[in-house]
Amino acid sequence: MVQDALTVRSQRRLAARSELLEWAAVAALALVLLRHDLAEGPPAYRWVFTVCLLAPLLWRRRAPLTVFAVVAAVAAVQWWLDVVALADIALPVALYGVASRDGRAWPVAGGAVVMEVGAVLAAQRWSPAGSEWTIFVLLSGTTVAALATGLAVRTRAQYVAALVDRAARAERERDQLARIAVVTERGRIAREMHDIVAHTLSVMIALANGAAYTMDSEPAKARSAVEQAARLGSTAQAEMRRLLGVLRVEPADGSAPQPDTASLDDLLAAVRLAGLPTRFVVVGKAPQLAASAQLTIYRLVQEALTNVVRHAGPGATATVTLSWQDRRLNLEVVDDGHGGTGNPGHGLTGMRERAALFGGELDAGSGPDGGWRVHAVLDFAEPAP
Repeated sequence: MVQDALTVRSQRRLAARSELLEWAAVAALALVLLRHDLAEGPPAYRWVFTVCLLAPLLWRRRAPLTVFAVVAAVAAVQWWLDVVALADIALPVALYGVASRDGRAWPVAGGAVVMEVGAVLAAQRWSPAGSEWTIFVLLSGTTVAALATGLAVRTRAQYVAALVDRAARAERERDQLARIAVVTERGRIAREMHDIVAHTLSVMIALANGAAYTMDSEPAKARSAVEQAARLGSTAQAEMRRLLGVLRVEPADGSAPQPDTASLDDLLAAVRLAGLPTRFVVVGKAPQLAASAQLTIYRLVQEALTNVVRHAGPGATATVTLSWQDRRLNLEVVDDGHGGTGNPGHGLTGMRERAALFGGELDAGSGPDGGWRVHAVLDFAEPAP
């Protein structure tokens, strides 16, 4: 907005400077022609036509068609009174103003016709004997030159205006894309935060409950559960610091790396320790994947198991299956609990968005044997060479 205001202000200053120079040029030309008229002798009122022909040119930028009409009317009176004036140069100048500033076709064509009629009349009355055709051609040449120059200037002005408008639109689109990128990044961070906080809290609550139940009967198992909860809290804290670090000018030092498919074993171990027996099945050989693809797989499994811990109820078991076909993955997380609803809120929405990043689809619902089933199909295209 500030840059647009500066551009408008600069254009206004340039227009004012151009208009001032035009006034100075008309005044200088008027002085020269008036001196010539006074030295030329009778008719004594020749200087009146010089002033009447040149003065309207001062408003040529603001009302080009009106100026041309006034100049043409003065020239007609001049022809009728048989007064020769060098200020007739105002006619092609006024026609140039119409051609360069009026975008309609009929004023330009009408101005050209008026100029040609004037050329015929001037050549017939003021040409030396036998040179009528030559004078007509010269006068017609000034008409053509004024039209061609005016149209060329108008075309160039339109081209420059189009470039300026295109640059302004490109700048606005760039700003809009930057804002969209910021919103997208905030959404990604929100999904990451949800995955970290929801999963970690669910597992830590389950571990704390297990430790409370076994503190008297199995203190060693309770101690292990508490230690695992502490490790999960530390890991979640490190991941949150990493995510919040991208919102600062300088990234936080010592931030933990992004989880990948190799981290699934630790994830499943934490879930098992929280009281959810989980089986992990891998069919086929996993290809080399980018970090973003591995993070997506990890987060999908993490969110699905978090929902199982929350909703499946006591005594439930879960199975995580990764089935690879070249670079196509069928991911499935099923449980045999009786929660029956999963998480229809932001978690499931975030899972679908993650799957869509890789051209995949995700569906969730009741399993064939009860419980809950999350199924995603992801297609990891070949990396660009």
